[in-house]
Amino acid sequence: MGRVSRRVFATAALAALATMPQASAAPGRHGSGAPGGPGRGGAGAAGEMRGVWLATVANRDWPSRPGLSAAQQHAELTAHLDAAVRARLNTVILQVRPTADALWPSPYEPWSQYLTGTQGRHPGWDPLGTAVTEAHARGLELHAWFNPYRVALHADPARLAASHPARENPDWVVPHGGKLYYDPGLPEVRAFVREAVLDAVRRYPVDAVHFDDYFYPYPVPGQTFDDDRSHDAHGGAFPDRAAWRRDNVDRLVRETAAGIREVRPGTRFGISPFGVWRNADADALGSRTRAGVQTYDDLHADTRRWARENWIDYICPQLYWHIGFAAADYAELLPWWAEVVRGSGTQLYLGEALYKAGDPAQPAAWQDPAELSRHLALAGKYAAARGHVFFAARELAADPVGAMARVVADHYRQPATPPR
Repeated sequence: MGRVSRRVFATAALAALATMPQASAAPGRHGSGAPGGPGRGGAGAAGEMRGVWLATVANRDWPSRPGLSAAQQHAELTAHLDAAVRARLNTVILQVRPTADALWPSPYEPWSQYLTGTQGRHPGWDPLGTAVTEAHARGLELHAWFNPYRVALHADPARLAASHPARENPDWVVPHGGKLYYDPGLPEVRAFVREAVLDAVRRYPVDAVHFDDYFYPYPVPGQTFDDDRSHDAHGGAFPDRAAWRRDNVDRLVRETAAGIREVRPGTRFGISPFGVWRNADADALGSRTRAGVQTYDDLHADTRRWARENWIDYICPQLYWHIGFAAADYAELLPWWAEVVRGSGTQLYLGEALYKAGDPAQPAAWQDPAELSRHLALAGKYAAARGHVFFAARELAADPVGAMARVVADHYRQPATPPR
């Protein structure tokens, strides 16, 4: 398919967005009641999330390396799906847009370099389309995972494919911390990201759209994200830059949710943020933590609001700390998040650090294969906790110290359907 003109696209997309409501709270998901009320799959629905993230960025989980043949990539993919089935999971969250690129034939963005080793080169098959078919054939849900703003893990635009939107629109791009990002403060960037995501939703019956924890980039000591130009153009109505940035991210979330409802009703929308919204010493509503990063302040992502006001179908905070960890105790954050979603209609799943189990660089708690099983046992005491998602597929397959086997033996003896 020929690549669309970004300038033509931006004009059309911005015109479309101008007609969309910009209410401070999105209506209840899928037309299920009053604004902010329970959406489909709310607290009363049956099912349990048992998921795994399948990361493609930097070939983290899959493909194992770039340049494999289509048949080899397909075989590796189905092996990961089969591993999920063996562990009695029911959902795979596949990263399909790791760095402003695509694992499907997108008219907006180039093929991902993590497939062939060369950005823009056709891999000889359709990974996302195949993944949806193969997952559904195994009784698994397939959630398509998109990173909204990351362009590259390096800072050289010349290394991007010649047709890359970041090269055709260099004013959209901000270098920061040795990487490239789209500027969330530009309405045309937000419109473009939304349409790039919705292209996949139009093409494939994905069960959900999934955003990760990257909105504005994580802080880099001694560096400031340089969005002066977009702030000067668009930030005048806000009391400070932080409030303007949060509004930019809020708009992306609302507009993406509205687009999903329009394009494929019934497809869910979930977000997996960093596990700490704000520390209690910064905000009385925050958690009793002392985390070095707070999503509200550092990533400008008001994750608590999105859940409380039911802008999204599910939230899956990354609670990647052990029980008893002083700065961010799993046992403190679990009830805090359970309270956040109470009465909202937003489902709560817990992101679990399977990758830490048995890692000698991690604290002693992670050397115990039973640590993750204890997380699930604790979560079982909270009705709002509707399941768990494990990071990530590579560790699910290898399970070096048997932590996942312990979870399965203790908690997943029988299959379970995902929440709806």
